[in-house]
Amino acid sequence: MHITWLLYPIAAVALPIVVLAAWRQFDHAADNSAWRSLIALQDRQTAVFDLSMLDGLPELAQRYFRYTIEPGTPLCTVMEIEMTGQLGLGSKDAPKYQPMRAHQILSPPHGLVWKLKSGAISGSDGALPNRSWTRFWLFGVIPVVRASGPDHRRSAFGRVVAEAAMWAPASLLPGDHVHWDNTEGDIARAIVSYGDFTQTVEISLDAKGEPQKVSIQRWSNENPQKTFRLQPFGGELSDFRSYEGYRLPAHVEGGNYFGTPDYFPFFKADVTKITCPRPE
Repeated sequence: MHITWLLYPIAAVALPIVVLAAWRQFDHAADNSAWRSLIALQDRQTAVFDLSMLDGLPELAQRYFRYTIEPGTPLCTVMEIEMTGQLGLGSKDAPKYQPMRAHQILSPPHGLVWKLKSGAISGSDGALPNRSWTRFWLFGVIPVVRASGPDHRRSAFGRVVAEAAMWAPASLLPGDHVHWDNTEGDIARAIVSYGDFTQTVEISLDAKGEPQKVSIQRWSNENPQKTFRLQPFGGELSDFRSYEGYRLPAHVEGGNYFGTPDYFPFFKADVTKITCPRPE
């Protein structure tokens, strides 16, 4: 009889742990399913980059593509990226940088999945054509951040476009979803439309065409009022390296209020690998 009563408190503790573990595994499965669906968007009959594809584009757009894609390179619009670095979990005055490791599938304009591990925090950011999410866990068993919804999806689309300019230039070649503005100075401007969303991205180039900065007006609630609104977001690119015919930044620092006194580079990434994944 005494043993039976002892089982009740044990069960009361064990049951929530089992439920949370099952919930975490559900998140893993959802991430992996989204990952596979984005890879499946890679064209199985991939064309190769030819300079004639740039005919009619503004000079700055041509400069960007001439630098980032070598002629004859297969046009990969889905890129798989592995990175290490630092993630600022605090504020500009107290950034509280923590080491991080992440693995990402980037498929502009359709979406992305970014799987993160930073200390005791793990989880993912993601976006698909019809939904998006942020879900992070403490010690893999305690949910600490969960977000989704229409505003979140619009914000996630901004990130997809900004990162396209960094790591997936082939996805920005002119087509059904992309056109380029005529601009002056050293800033190229692409406009990406997909579904209900339109996002402009500006790319600062040097004389060779190397992208130095990427910036957007992002739909975000990262402000003191916690109200969704358009505000500056972007980052600086450096340490360009060759990845299967693409010349891409191996170091990126970015964050909210880019280009203003309130800028806080909460994201500092060092790329360890970029590949062009193929559908199974």
